[in-house]
Formats: sequence, structure tokens, C-alpha cells
Amino acid sequence: MTYVISMINLKGGVGKTTTTVALAEILAGDLGKRVLVIDLDPQTNATTMLLGEKAWATANAQGFTLATLFKDSLRPDGDPPKFNLKSTLHQGVSPVKAVKKLDLLPSSLDLIDVQDRLAAVPAGNYYTDRPVDLLHKATRKIVPDYDYVLIDCPPNLGIITLNGLRMSQGYVIPTKPDVLSTYGIPQIMTRVKGFAEGLADEEIVPLGTVINMYRTNTTVHDTTLRALRSDVKSGKVPPLFASKIPQGDAVAGAAEFAAASTLRQRWGYQGHFDQLKALAIEFDERAQAQL
Repeated sequence: MTYVISMINLKGGVGKTTTTVALAEILAGDLGKRVLVIDLDPQTNATTMLLGEKAWATANAQGFTLATLFKDSLRPDGDPPKFNLKSTLHQGVSPVKAVKKLDLLPSSLDLIDVQDRLAAVPAGNYYTDRPVDLLHKATRKIVPDYDYVLIDCPPNLGIITLNGLRMSQGYVIPTKPDVLSTYGIPQIMTRVKGFAEGLADEEIVPLGTVINMYRTNTTVHDTTLRALRSDVKSGKVPPLFASKIPQGDAVAGAAEFAAASTLRQRWGYQGHFDQLKALAIEFDERAQAQL
């Protein structure tokens, strides 16, 4: 069965996209899973990390991004849709030679212009009565081809993010262990729960919270971790993953699309890759327990 997961935080700069890409590459490259990344973030960082800026620019110029899907819903009645799923799907992405089973539906900067207009989407070309169904309807034929679908959501709870949540069985919240990055986590849980209650016979499970950019022996980080553990017990925060991703140049450098022979070369030799792989294994175990 396919497990679809949304990666979400209301604050940017918390390592959401790098966590999404690292999980996708390790699940596909080391754990042998078939993985699809859906990039819904208009910043397109997951897209350029997996595809490279040159290939992304070509796809964007041709309209082969998810922006075209959402633009179709804004066209006047009678206009034929322009979104082509087959042409938009990029297969075998990643600059790492060891990664063979990773595909991508790319984002576009154009999503910035259309996301505020989506709330007014009428029933349209994908036979949906709700704008939050657009992505689900457009991709449902290919989703069963994968073990995991990881959706990199924008740092908000707008229509585009809800499109990702609509097709998800669960969600993960990557965060830095500081007050500003963790403040909105209870709000995410409340909003997602309310949204899921509006879906017939469906649940969106809070799979866990990933601690990113962790620095040892830092008072702020240690204090925030203690608060998070307390909030987990009270149900305000999803359970923490055991693996904490340390802050360092290795993970930050992985944002560059550069050829690498191995995942360890891409994600770092000084414990960074080991923590990311442990996170991927734990993620796989939690997801399988939900299926």
C-alpha cells in the first residue's frame, strides 16, 4: 500500500525541505522504496535539489509543473486543461547515483501568483466540487505506483497545503528546537484535525516531529526539547522522532544539485547521514504501523 505524507511547518527556515529530500533519497536509495516527491512549495527548493536549476527552468518554461494544474482550475469554463501529468512527472531524479527509484512532480514560482486565487475555484476540469481536491484528483492514477509519496508543503495552511493534506494519511512536522519554530505546532495539529473531520471516513495522523539543526550543549535547544516532550505527553505536539539532525555545513551543502556517488557523500560524513538514515528507518517503521 502507498503511504502519503505531508511535510509541514508554519515557519520557514526549519529544514523542512532538506528533511523531505533526505528522507526521499534514503528511502529510495538505501531502503529500496519507490518514492514520489510532490513539491507544493513555491520556493521550488525540493525541485532544484532533485532536478537541478537548468532542468527545472526548462520544465517551467514548458508549463510542466504543478502550477499548470492549479492554473487550469482558474481558466474560464470551456477552456481545455493544459496540465499533462505524464510530461510533468520526472522519473529517476536525484544527483546521487545510488538513488534509482525516486520521481518528482515539480513546483514553480508561479504558484505564488495563483495560490491566493484558489479559494474561489469553481467545479472545474478535474470534476471536483472543492479546490482542495485538485491535486488528489489529478494524481490518483499514479499514487499506487509508489511505496511513499512525500509532499513538501508551503509554510502556511492555505489551499495549496490543504491539497497536500487532502491526499495524505499522515503528516510530519520538521522544526528547529527554538520558541519561534515550535510555537505554531499546536495550531497545525488543531487545523489538520479540523480539516480531516470534514473528510468522509478519513484520518490524517500526526506521524511525528523531527528536530532539525540541533546543537548540543545549547540552553535554548535543551529547554525547548524539554518543553516539546512535555507537550507530547499532553497531546499538543506529535511524538518526537528519536533521531535529531545536527546543525552543520553538510546538510546545508546538500541543497546544491551536485553529482554524488553515495548518499553519505551527499549528506555528510560526520554523523549527519547516520542520523538521517536512522530517521528514515524510524519514519518507515511508523508509517508501516499505520498501514
